[in-house]
Amino acid sequence: MIHTVDKKDLHIGISACLVGEKVRFDASNKPSNFCINELGQHATFKSFCPEVAIGLPIPRPTIRQIKRDDVISVSRPDGSGDVTEALSAYGKKVASMTQNLSGYVFCAKSPSCGMERVKQYSPEGNSLKSDGVGVFAKEIMEANPLLPCEENGRLNDPIIRENFVARVYAYKHWQTVEASGLTKHKLTTFHSQYKYTVMSHDLVAYKQLGQLLAKADMPLAEMAEKYIFGLMAALKVKATRKKHANTLTHIQGYFSKHLKSNERQELCEQIDAYRKGLIPLFAPLTLIKHYLLQYPKDYLAKQAYLSPYPDELKLRYAY
Repeated sequence: MIHTVDKKDLHIGISACLVGEKVRFDASNKPSNFCINELGQHATFKSFCPEVAIGLPIPRPTIRQIKRDDVISVSRPDGSGDVTEALSAYGKKVASMTQNLSGYVFCAKSPSCGMERVKQYSPEGNSLKSDGVGVFAKEIMEANPLLPCEENGRLNDPIIRENFVARVYAYKHWQTVEASGLTKHKLTTFHSQYKYTVMSHDLVAYKQLGQLLAKADMPLAEMAEKYIFGLMAALKVKATRKKHANTLTHIQGYFSKHLKSNERQELCEQIDAYRKGLIPLFAPLTLIKHYLLQYPKDYLAKQAYLSPYPDELKLRYAY
């Protein structure tokens, strides 16, 4: 792994009910096994329940998003007890204190914490489209556009789960570099470590980021801002088997002068088997790491793509 992170240094925001706190309207919780028992072994969670924070009791009457003339409010089903402004204000307050967070996991479908697809209703109580965003979550995401965010339900998808964790670790690496005092050399070094990661997500961004860093007349602050926004946007694009296989083939080229014909054939077959969906990604990666130990390549060894997060998370075993 190119950038090791201690659990106490990696902070991730999370809806309190997802880490077992009984703060829901019915005094229950929605514990996330992945967050508590897997990701929680490598990160420190900072939990928030905006509904309790603004003074709502436990248990409490349910609240929902009500849409009237394109204006969204959050209140009880009968329209009483409007807490829209309170939730928004608390969201702004938390957003101003979360610059040290490297990710956030929201509770799906919540009128306060839902990241997307929140159910909305008409003033008469009729069900409308599920295209709302939780009032609290909206403030967090708007104030921190680079922050990797996901919902608990979506994290059950192995590809989305892996993508989220990879973005969290990449963003934490960036935060560490930036905090150390960014220079052009540090920026180009950081990019060199993520080249194959970007290639596996978005080839267009791969070329654009390289062209951006080649501009000699752009102020460093402007370049860094454009770069990190471009990188984080690229990493949100889901990597596919085809793009991973293309990246693995590029990496294979580093060993072309060293491998025997049967070794080269085995690696080709592993990459092809992965491309066809017959084996998971960790299989060809394990073989590449084996050859990297035999034939050290400093540039390749520093690639985030090979170990983007702790191997113990086993996120590349499922696809």
